[in-house]
Amino acid sequence: MSVDTIISSDTIISSPSTTFETAANFLQTISTWKLVLSLILVGLVYDQVSYQQKKGSIAGPKYKVWPIIGPFLESFDPKFEEYKAKWDSGELSCVSIFHKFVIIASSRDLSRKIFQSSKFVKPCVVDVAVKILRPSNWVFLDGKDHTDYRRSLNGLFTQQALSQYLPSQEKLMDKYINHFINYSKENDYKPRVFFHEMREIMCALSLKAFCGDYITEDQIRKVADDYYLVTAALELVNFPIIIPYTKTWYGKRVADMTMKIFEGCAQMAKEHIANGGESVCVLDAWCKLINDSKTSESEEAKFYHREFTNREMSEAIFTFLFASQDASSSLACWIFQIVADRPDVLAKIREEQMKVRNGNPNQRLSLDMIDNMTYTNMVVKETLRYRPPVIMVPYVVKQDFPVTSSYTAPKGSMLIPTLYPALHDPEVYEQPDEFIPERWVEGSKASEGKKNWLVFGTGPHVCLGQKYVLMTFAGLIGKFALHTNWEHEVTPLSETIKVFATIFPKDDLLLTFTKRDPLTGETIKV
Repeated sequence: MSVDTIISSDTIISSPSTTFETAANFLQTISTWKLVLSLILVGLVYDQVSYQQKKGSIAGPKYKVWPIIGPFLESFDPKFEEYKAKWDSGELSCVSIFHKFVIIASSRDLSRKIFQSSKFVKPCVVDVAVKILRPSNWVFLDGKDHTDYRRSLNGLFTQQALSQYLPSQEKLMDKYINHFINYSKENDYKPRVFFHEMREIMCALSLKAFCGDYITEDQIRKVADDYYLVTAALELVNFPIIIPYTKTWYGKRVADMTMKIFEGCAQMAKEHIANGGESVCVLDAWCKLINDSKTSESEEAKFYHREFTNREMSEAIFTFLFASQDASSSLACWIFQIVADRPDVLAKIREEQMKVRNGNPNQRLSLDMIDNMTYTNMVVKETLRYRPPVIMVPYVVKQDFPVTSSYTAPKGSMLIPTLYPALHDPEVYEQPDEFIPERWVEGSKASEGKKNWLVFGTGPHVCLGQKYVLMTFAGLIGKFALHTNWEHEVTPLSETIKVFATIFPKDDLLLTFTKRDPLTGETIKV
């Protein structure tokens, strides 16, 4: 091999300039990696230091075991037992997930304080909720704006208004009694999963109360089938942005589709009321208030019942569905399971139902009749206490909030009052883990313990529809008790609580229904 060949070979001998460039590039690469690693290290240290500063003296992990993300992975399979352990660890505890510092209040008094402190906090649901429910939605208003808007809606849930929604709801109850029986017959009356059927009936009842006959059966079925995608998108821990083909993306599509349906219903309701039609649903009642305010001499009526656009009305109706669907589905699952497992409770409901109907099982529901269902109402109320559908309500801290004398929740953090511990307080509810409807007799410790009754929240954001819930479920369970026999297959997971926005039996509720003669109590095979 010649000398020229050796010299020209890059693999053996390089020129001084080439060698220098190679060394410079190598050093630059090292510097880049050092910079990247240094930034990561600084980020990790900052994340831990920030967590320690915000945590202060309250209960919670000493360090973030999983840097940055915290217990994010646990959120994919949330366990009730882990939530309960958190509540039991102290009246204030914390976790940190990504950029969110989360403070959990477990005592009754701290939960009430948070609910009532609108100066310091406001409901936040989750980050992506603003995109799904829309930024213009009334639920994101704060202070006086929220109070004024809420006052404009109060007339939709008065006793008079509720009585107008009841007839159409009862027709739907009759339909689903037959559906549950036929659905059981398809499986030879062997118990089968009824979780999805409970979600469907509660969605249908809500939509019928909100939209009346303006919403078609196909539209009801479509919303009922798809709404769980909204629930999944609004889970407490989720990605804060909408990425195509993720849970938040599918949830946004369903929300937009549903609100489009509601816009059309709002327009039909306006036309119906303008033509002198009767009010039979929430949209009718709202349009009636708007229509009446135009000729009213009251400036207050004109202010609160201005001309709302179809879009505004659709967004509000969607929030009613959002507030009711998961909670009512949870309550439906538990009440049918609990009553089936306690024949003595079911027998008392049936006896009362015949009594309030004066022996006529086909007498139609009325508010007066439901008000006289003393025992049935106690069963509904005890189910709400024993298995409260909503166990936590997230708020965002608007400004540093002195929650206790020794701890201040920092601005921007998430502050979550819990409901379950207050509803299982043994000082107010003896044997709190037992289902005892009689504890609600008038004058009892439970009925007088109003500070513990946090099922519907308290303060400026207390649930608008609590009377509607009690009315609907007393009527529903009463009719099913008269006209059906149902059996529950108890499994090792029946009393295990599954958390999916609200709480459900972990085995998804195995039931079977048969037709019942309300006079003789005999089963009628169809």
